[in-house]
Amino acid sequence: MRLIDLSQPLFDDAPNCPVHPRPSFRRTADHLQGGWRMEEIAMATHTGSHCDAPLHKIPGGKSITELPLETFAGPAHIADLRGVAADTRVGPELLTRALPGKIHGEIVLLATGWGDKRARTDEWLHHSPMVDAAGSHWLIERGVRGIGIDHYTIGDAETHTILLGAGIWVVEELHFPVEVFALPQPVKFWSLPMNWPGCSGAFCRPVIEV
Repeated sequence: MRLIDLSQPLFDDAPNCPVHPRPSFRRTADHLQGGWRMEEIAMATHTGSHCDAPLHKIPGGKSITELPLETFAGPAHIADLRGVAADTRVGPELLTRALPGKIHGEIVLLATGWGDKRARTDEWLHHSPMVDAAGSHWLIERGVRGIGIDHYTIGDAETHTILLGAGIWVVEELHFPVEVFALPQPVKFWSLPMNWPGCSGAFCRPVIEV
């Protein structure tokens, strides 16, 4: 078995959603001083590669640990949307062209190319492609169980409300190495979140098994 890493690295002041606190990494112990090395980190739970649970937007929605762990692993189709322009709204037309006709019970991974642009720039922070309301309903109607994207957000508040309100989890801040586009579809996808009871989301390590 081989695993292809789809995660984005986390480090001090890593690019993230501009309304969230900037990630902070601080060394609190080192071998020369105390015989151990240790770090302290501070950041929002929706930083780097992470899963959104319904509770992120839906009052009374399920937290990240109330979703069955098995639902975060399974067959996934990669929608190759590389080359879409800044500010593109991903709707039914783009999704129909990029995905097969049958995706019921599967995971959809949206590869916009924005994972390669990750930087604290105006373009990456404020002008990424996003799924719109019509695209969200299109995915729900086809019975997907989870959706991923290679940016810090799948879409605006309305998109989150539609998807999370339908019980669909979202994994954000993916990165797609070029080799994944040559893999037969669907791929075997894993994105297990941290065991953080009551939280609206959690860090994860998304991978494709080959």
